[in-house]
Amino acid sequence: MKCPTVLLVGLLVTACHKDGGANKNSASTTLAAKKLDPLALALTPHSGDTKADKEIVRWQQQVRESRQPEIPLEALGWAYVAKARESFDPGFYKLAEQCAFALETRRPNSSEALLLRGHVLHNLHRFKEAEPLARDLVARRGLAFDYGLLGDVLMEQGRLDDAVVAYQQMMDLRPDLQSYARAAHIRWLKGDPSGATELMQMAVSAASPRDPESAAWVTTRLGLYLFQSGTKAEALQAAALALEFQSDYPPALLLRGRILLVQGKPADAIQSLKRAVERNPLPEYQWTLAEALRAAGRDEEAGAVELALRHHGATTDPRTYALYLATRGEDAELAARLSEKELDSRSDVFTHDALAWSLAAAGRVEEARTQMEQALAEGTQDARLFFHAAVISARCGRTLEAGAWLEKAAKASHMLLPSEQKQFQTVSAHLAKQTTAAATEDFSTRGD
Repeated sequence: MKCPTVLLVGLLVTACHKDGGANKNSASTTLAAKKLDPLALALTPHSGDTKADKEIVRWQQQVRESRQPEIPLEALGWAYVAKARESFDPGFYKLAEQCAFALETRRPNSSEALLLRGHVLHNLHRFKEAEPLARDLVARRGLAFDYGLLGDVLMEQGRLDDAVVAYQQMMDLRPDLQSYARAAHIRWLKGDPSGATELMQMAVSAASPRDPESAAWVTTRLGLYLFQSGTKAEALQAAALALEFQSDYPPALLLRGRILLVQGKPADAIQSLKRAVERNPLPEYQWTLAEALRAAGRDEEAGAVELALRHHGATTDPRTYALYLATRGEDAELAARLSEKELDSRSDVFTHDALAWSLAAAGRVEEARTQMEQALAEGTQDARLFFHAAVISARCGRTLEAGAWLEKAAKASHMLLPSEQKQFQTVSAHLAKQTTAAATEDFSTRGD
């Protein structure tokens, strides 16, 4: 099955076709963007066998045939969004953006075009650009999805209290899967994992096979919360259910692989993780697969995966790639630069953590501690955050503080990757020796 993507870079547009599973370019054409009509781009010939593919073709045809194409044009934009979420191909968001541009030329200041374009900007991580659009929508009409978009872009910028207000407005207007899922995630970020689990269970209860991608997403997220709480069997069941909603769904495959790896079944984990990487070759997936391969003693294969990660990680997901480099002790300065740049647009707790960990790897421990304080400020319960906080505190000579963070990390250390767990054990042992030595010295002093 061939699916088109459009990548806009500066003043150029590259229209290319990709093989859905292999992500290999089969053709490309470069033209000056100023010569291209957004409508022509939106109507790029499309084919495929999935429901999303058929919806795209259907709405394209209606746009071509209609004398007033605004309604089918908006529907076509959301069909491209659905395809982007299904295929994990961001090029479809670019096509959705062209639909929004084409709609705006026919209906200036259209709220429908604003929402579509804001959603695209959010998914392309252009959060600051999306915020004024979301605020305009909220002021202009204040529908549930307008508040949802505003909450999303505020959350990604680390403004959780403001995001909570927007999400509450969304839930008041429309209590459904979308609002439950957002409320669950914000509770998780705010350090309330049990509340997050309860709300995500409500989201799963509201899921429908008619929207398999959303159903798969919320079910996978519930599985992640269950995994964090230590209920691995239930988490595996959630991953399996997500894969029933949408087969070969990468986040569910990743979750299943992580659980199997913790259960000491690296061969089974590898099978799941390989499928995940084939569908969505992002650093998080590649890193986890490489860890599973090394756990199985397949170092050569792991090296090949890591090589691919190094080639593309800085562009596909700089934050995770920075974490990977810092954890491996490789090119800490690059990791710091990538994290600092990411912080310009995405200042949530995990970006502060990535920068803190990268700065620590580069030996800039006082700067790292400042960033780590911001990463911990919301109370997010996450083993990796706690582990990083422990290491940074120890390097700053705060032994008691480091011990407290290690104790917190230990309760969910199964969420760490194997290499991180080894580091965790090393740091724990070293800190225990330091504590014992300090206690002995203190006792000896008091004895004198």
